[in-house]
Amino acid sequence: MTRDEIQAVALALPAARHTVQWGGSDVYKVGGKVFAVVGIHDGLAFRVSEIGFVVLTDEGGPGRQAPYFAKGRWVIVDLDGNEIDDAAGWIATSHSLIAAKLTRATKADLGL
Repeated sequence: MTRDEIQAVALALPAARHTVQWGGSDVYKVGGKVFAVVGIHDGLAFRVSEIGFVVLTDEGGPGRQAPYFAKGRWVIVDLDGNEIDDAAGWIATSHSLIAAKLTRATKADLGL
C-alpha cells in the first residue's frame, strides 16, 4: 500500500481532514482528533479495539504496538507487505472509534 492510497481511503471518510505534522507524517483527523498517521517508522498507525489490538499485535499478526501511541491501543503496520483493502478496514474502524468519543455538539457540527 502507498501513502496516496491511504490518503484516498482516509479522506473518503466523513469529516476527515489531513495535516502534515511530526516531521513530515501525514496525519488524518476527525473533529480535531487523530485517527491515523502515516510516516512514523515507515508505517501506518491507527487506533483499534481491545480485541483488534490483540489480534493485530499477537505473534504472526501484521502489526506491533505503535511507538508513542501504544497506551491507547494504537497499532502500527508496515506500508510494504500489507494490502490497501486491509488498511481500509483498519482506518475506517479507527475513524469510528475516534468519532464516537467526540462531543454531541462536535458530531452535530460535523454532520456525524
